[in-house]
Amino acid sequence: MSWKVGITGGIGSGKSTLCRLFQARGVAVYDTDAAAKRLMVEQPALREAIQAHFGAASYCGGELNRPYLAQRVFADPEQRALLNSLVHPAVLADFEQWAEEQAGEYVILESAILFEAGLDKHVDRTVAVLAPERLRIERTMQRDGASEEQVRSRMAAQADDDTLRARADISVVNIFEEELESIVQELDFRFKNRM
Repeated sequence: MSWKVGITGGIGSGKSTLCRLFQARGVAVYDTDAAAKRLMVEQPALREAIQAHFGAASYCGGELNRPYLAQRVFADPEQRALLNSLVHPAVLADFEQWAEEQAGEYVILESAILFEAGLDKHVDRTVAVLAPERLRIERTMQRDGASEEQVRSRMAAQADDDTLRARADISVVNIFEEELESIVQELDFRFKNRM
């Protein structure tokens, strides 16, 4: 059974970049965001539950109607909590099964909402990737072609760096991406030795 490491960080922090560096070292990474999107389409029970709560318009031509669903849940915390209560258990079960099938010494669970979703309770170590707010905004605007207002709105829906730092076992500050390689090398050693 693999040891499990949860990696989180706010939008534009560089958590995906960090995870790609682990993957380059042969570490298996489970992307909860990609898994949630896949399961919402592929898993019949989850599809039925989403349609029951959010209406038939949640799916269009067999695909998830993301704009419709986003409109329903983004501005309404209760609706978002309801959707999460349907999706998170499915993602967790899928992750647990996936982790059992991996051969490495440890696996990584990548999640922007690691603590909010309670996924931290299912891993052995947690890592928060942090970066200055201005840098995160600039990175996200460049990556997504989003306005500063859109990025700030998305950031407001996530835990801030102080909260992540307080809850995570390990914090990584990502200002210069070229420094991440040596950080990953050190963390890889620690995780292989269950530190």
